[in-house]
Amino acid sequence: MPTNPPNIPCYHCGLDCHTSEIAVEEKMFCCHGCLTVYEILKASDLCDYYDLNQSPGSTPNEMGLETKYGFLGDESLQKQLLNFADGDKANITLTTPTMHCSSCIWLLESLYKLNAGITYSKVNFLKKTLNITYNTNTTNLQSIVQLLASLGYEPEFNLQQISNKSQQTAQKSLYIKIGIAGFAFANIMLLSLPEYFAKADEVPESFIWFFGWLNILLALPVLLFSARDYFMSAWKGIKHRVVNMDIPIAMGISTLFIRSTFEIVSGIGQGWMDSFSGLVFLLLIGRLFQDKTYQRLSFDRDYKSYFPLSVIRKRELKEESIPLGNLNPGDRILVRNNEIIPADSILISGHGNVDYSFVTGESDAVKKQSGDMIYAGGKQVGSTIELEVVKVVSQSYLTQLWNNDVFRKEDDNSIDSLANTVAKYFTAIVISIAVATLLYWLPNGIQSALNAATAVLIVACPCALALTIPFTFGTAMRFFGRIDFYIKNSQVIERLAEINIIVFDKTGTMTDSQGMEIEFIPENGNRLSESEIQLIRDIARHSTHPLSRKLVSFLPITDLYMEPESYEEIPGKGIIASIDGKSVMLGSSVFVTGEKKDRRTINATRVFLTIDDINRGYFEFRSIYRKGLKVLMSSLVDKYEVDLLSGDNDHEKENLLPYFGGNSVLKFNQSPEDKMKHIHSLQKRGDTVMMVGDGMNDAGALKQSNIGISISEDVHAFSPACDAILNADEFQRLPNILRMAKSSISIVKVGFAISFLYNILGLTLAVQGYLSPLVSAILMPISSVTVVVFSTVATSLAAKRILIDNPRY
Repeated sequence: MPTNPPNIPCYHCGLDCHTSEIAVEEKMFCCHGCLTVYEILKASDLCDYYDLNQSPGSTPNEMGLETKYGFLGDESLQKQLLNFADGDKANITLTTPTMHCSSCIWLLESLYKLNAGITYSKVNFLKKTLNITYNTNTTNLQSIVQLLASLGYEPEFNLQQISNKSQQTAQKSLYIKIGIAGFAFANIMLLSLPEYFAKADEVPESFIWFFGWLNILLALPVLLFSARDYFMSAWKGIKHRVVNMDIPIAMGISTLFIRSTFEIVSGIGQGWMDSFSGLVFLLLIGRLFQDKTYQRLSFDRDYKSYFPLSVIRKRELKEESIPLGNLNPGDRILVRNNEIIPADSILISGHGNVDYSFVTGESDAVKKQSGDMIYAGGKQVGSTIELEVVKVVSQSYLTQLWNNDVFRKEDDNSIDSLANTVAKYFTAIVISIAVATLLYWLPNGIQSALNAATAVLIVACPCALALTIPFTFGTAMRFFGRIDFYIKNSQVIERLAEINIIVFDKTGTMTDSQGMEIEFIPENGNRLSESEIQLIRDIARHSTHPLSRKLVSFLPITDLYMEPESYEEIPGKGIIASIDGKSVMLGSSVFVTGEKKDRRTINATRVFLTIDDINRGYFEFRSIYRKGLKVLMSSLVDKYEVDLLSGDNDHEKENLLPYFGGNSVLKFNQSPEDKMKHIHSLQKRGDTVMMVGDGMNDAGALKQSNIGISISEDVHAFSPACDAILNADEFQRLPNILRMAKSSISIVKVGFAISFLYNILGLTLAVQGYLSPLVSAILMPISSVTVVVFSTVATSLAAKRILIDNPRY
């Protein structure tokens, strides 16, 4: 007979072992599934997994996995599940609810050691999701899911999620919970009114007994259904040894219910079922308000941040710029060099050369031919292509791309860290205070001790602290969106408030490319022919550089259009292309003519031209600075060190010097690599740097900086390496934006102070016995509502004063 070892935990998952038969190397396992996982990890030299946490695994499902997941071989279903599939690469995001610790993260991000076909795996622990990129020639989706299930991380497949209905279902459930809690709250209040206002002994005992039990019946659905999410979240946290903020809330709710039920059943009091149901009702209303805010922010951020603010739609022979939200299946769109493909599409014409590094992490461009499928998130590298939209991608997918680890900053978020630290220890502190209060009051009687301890558990509320950051930053993000300033996430606001150095690019950032004057200066007096002008225009239209866009608008429009046979644009240098059998180069004199030093000129930028290696002259662009630049720069120079990094020569240095301060650094002839190195050197000395550039040529500098802002003009292409996009028309509002970021941080700190003050005051009064559970139950949701109202109203007023009503500099 096998022995039943008492309280011996499974080496893999930590659950009790009910038999000693399943063991290897003196390690006990609760089932064959856990033993199999251990053997898999050991064979792959991954047993470091067990060093990160004690018993970190989950018990795997031992049913026939091949049979269970056979449906994943269906290609039509895979198309609905996969984020991306092209050639031999595919990408999918799976929900894995059983991950619960750092060991889980380590193992799930080491899947490539267990399956050679997996090239990338990344965990989002808060959302319990796993993003996987794999080689379809080596493995398949069914094999990957079977591997995860065998390891105890069985993915959760919800067909409602496939049809985008899960959010609607969850929202409907929340409304029902609010309705039930509100109904119970109102009726319990109504049934309790006679006892509230009656004098002693005026209400018959039978009435008190009857209405008390009726209140219990009305409160039960609130406990079992409306408050269920709080208890489930608290239980999951306890089960996985994680302290979350729902634990003290669940303790307060359950304490109030149990205490009220005890008083009613024993006949010693009327209980506080009205306060109990009112507490749950107010908590759910707060959750609804928060969800609605997040949904609105999600729409603003997802659709107006990662991808271009608009796309070029082609109808018949006309091209028009439309908002991304108006893009529909069947639309024909044009995507130029270095622009992001905004939707799953079919290539109609042009030479597709798509870089999927934003999706797969691999930068090798994929050649595409007419009729091929091109997925959202790819970047066209080369000449303009025409696409037909077949599927507009989801908002969550767009956010996932822009928040890819490739573009993530390494900065610590001190405010979020403070909130998380407080939340981590909040529950333990509250329980300790409650136990100490119970022991302190116990000599005065069990009734007094229970009242005081219950009041401590109920009045202590972490919600106010947790809600301060999302409501303050969320409101700020909405107002930023109203002035066409779109940020990647709320953490950008904190980093904006911390910067002490601002670095500007010149062309297309400080200068207004729309107002430039252009003149062609021919070499040896030889003017361009009409056919040559057409060649130049047809090449320049593929570029997103500000000078290229201006050149296209300057050159006369012709009825004919020729597609380049080859096209390459080198950031910071120029364009080389082959068109109509001719080799054409546009760019700096060093790049185009081979001169060792760029030619200098005053108040102008020159773009040189060669056709078939013959120097034909240059286009001279006379710069016009943006309106209000002098006032804007003077306001920034007073508070920050302001530097300039320009790829142009120093012909405008004397004109630019008055705009900058005495300690400013102005560097010219800077390549993209030079800009990145300069910013890195500033960061090494401890500075927090914001880079403001055009998005394409400055991609490296935008990514290297603590905050990268891409200026968007008439064309809405930019680099995903940036943290924010600012409409060029709102460039003068940059000082206002920085002021608003600092105001937001101040509001968060005041919100923290209110939350801390409430908890300190509430706990002090509760410990001293001055608060009854009833008063505590009223104060608990009021504190959250107070902080939410303060954060929202204060941020709205600050934004209205700083961003909306305040005229541009």
